[in-house]
Amino acid sequence: MDDIHFEHTISVGQVVNIKAKVNRAFNTSMEVDVQVSCEDLFSDRHSRVCHAFATFVTQRTNTGKKVILKPIVPHTEKEQVEYSVAAERRRVRMVHDDIIKDLLSHGSILPADSSAVGNAVAAEKTKVESVELVLPPHANHQVNTFGGQIMAWMVNVATIAASRLCQAHPTLRTIDMFTFRGPSQVGDRLLLRAIVNNAFKNSMEVGVRAEAYHEEGPNRHINSAFMTFEVLDDHRKLCTLPRIRPEPLEGERRFQEAIARKKIRLDRKYIISRKQGEVPLSVPWDPRNQVYLSYNNVSALKMLAARNNWRLSSEKDKVRLYTLEQKSMLSFRVESEVDVPAHRAFSLLAELSSRPSWDPHYQKCELIHRVDDDDFLYRVVTPSVRHGGVSSPTSAHQGEGIQDFILLASMRKPCGSGDPYVIALRSVSLPTYPPTEGYNRGEVLCAGFTILETKDNMSLISYYNQASPEVLPYISTDIAGLSSSFYHTFCSCRQYLTRNRLHSASQVQTGQYKATNTDSPT
Repeated sequence: MDDIHFEHTISVGQVVNIKAKVNRAFNTSMEVDVQVSCEDLFSDRHSRVCHAFATFVTQRTNTGKKVILKPIVPHTEKEQVEYSVAAERRRVRMVHDDIIKDLLSHGSILPADSSAVGNAVAAEKTKVESVELVLPPHANHQVNTFGGQIMAWMVNVATIAASRLCQAHPTLRTIDMFTFRGPSQVGDRLLLRAIVNNAFKNSMEVGVRAEAYHEEGPNRHINSAFMTFEVLDDHRKLCTLPRIRPEPLEGERRFQEAIARKKIRLDRKYIISRKQGEVPLSVPWDPRNQVYLSYNNVSALKMLAARNNWRLSSEKDKVRLYTLEQKSMLSFRVESEVDVPAHRAFSLLAELSSRPSWDPHYQKCELIHRVDDDDFLYRVVTPSVRHGGVSSPTSAHQGEGIQDFILLASMRKPCGSGDPYVIALRSVSLPTYPPTEGYNRGEVLCAGFTILETKDNMSLISYYNQASPEVLPYISTDIAGLSSSFYHTFCSCRQYLTRNRLHSASQVQTGQYKATNTDSPT
């Protein structure tokens, strides 16, 4: 189950509405989208409670064979978006535990404040232990305990532990991403242990461990969960909580891990959930939030590509320019079919340092840092549209009217058949690359390529850009029909791909591989 954030509490007597559907089926697992809202029958108010993504896996048959799932076919625009982004959410789930380990191993978590230890509450005082017997009503038709039932029992003991610290009625706000390690069956006893791991100013994290055992058998660790509670006063304002004094060794480890998980929650909330168009566009990049920036980068491009209200503005020799107007945001898409296999086109376009050889708007593109095999940081220098554009070599020569971008480039291969190759670009900020004199620092909200394999080893290449103020004047001339720069640039791209169709990317461009040992900017 992915992180669950409860935006609203449900009172007795209110109606709970639950909607669930499968977003995407992979080989043996599927992502299920669950949305919960509540309705007050007396005031006719509807409130969003939470939105969660659950991953279900198929069980093997009696003969031990894996059950392969049938693919899901999205129909509506919303279904297409969720289908596409599901692959990126799956990627984040797989590295969730590694992110916490990296945060702790790199020493980025500060030690506990020793000055507050004297007034702190001992963590041992918040310990809770409970045993539940799994009965037939608690299980499904396969006699496995409902995951929701286990979660409910875990919330109960966590609430008691939280109450022992605050001596009040706490409110559950979030449940961190967690995984069921194994099933429990009817007849099992579930041993549930809870303790407050850490207390921040207005919130506390409670850790809960669930173990199952049957008669004299050994205990089986089936799940651990981390829940965040808050305490509200009579005016619905957050109360200040007492500090916690962790137990030695294991308690100190849990104390530090709680801080790491708090940072992850903030990253997910303010990077993944930030609304496009908010200022500033460039989020600070560092290795600790790279996973979520990368997710935001790829998912934003996929959501833009999935929109179905694109309008064809112009077409020339099968190169098409589409536009999409959303409130104050103007996006464009340029696409054409190219006689190059999709994997080869992806390999060539992913070498962003080669782009100045075919794109006149890229004067310079240098690799700053290779994050991993799929994510790279670049500094791109372009002529400023506001100072004469690409046809003004005088201003470029004088160092005036030049702008640069710090871009995170995220490369993704298809997760399944029908998925495109993705090259997503967005601006980030780096303290080691601040704006410099003579350059206007530009920002890219969402841009990049999707490359879809078509028939006869051909590929449909689409370039997207949500036009920020820096590029809007250039785009508007094309849309208005005053220029066909998009056509000439795309033809140049097509010639570059066709010319290097049989060459490997490393033969075409060596800059990126030479720079793979570049020191991290942080």
